[in-house]
Amino acid sequence: MGIISWIILGLLAGAIAKLLLPGRDPGGFVGTTLIGIVGAFLGGWISARWLDHPVTKNFYDGATWVAAIGGSLVLLIVYRILFGNSRD
Repeated sequence: MGIISWIILGLLAGAIAKLLLPGRDPGGFVGTTLIGIVGAFLGGWISARWLDHPVTKNFYDGATWVAAIGGSLVLLIVYRILFGNSRD
C-alpha cells in the first residue's frame, strides 16, 4: 500500500477507535485524526516487526485493518492517560 492509502486507512481507523472508545479526548477531532494516522502506521509496523505478519498490499485485507485499528486504540489510550485531564 502507498502512503496515501495508509493515511486514508489511518483516518478511518481513528474514527473506528473513537467509536470503540467514546468520551472526551484532549485533542478533539484533529488530535484523534492524527492519532488514527500514526496508529495505522504503528499497527502495521508492529504487525510486520514482532507478530511476523507483514501487512499486505491489499487495502481490504482484514489483518491490515485490525493492525491499524489496534494501533489507533493503543495510542488513543496512551494519549488519554498522559493528557486526559487537560480539558477540565
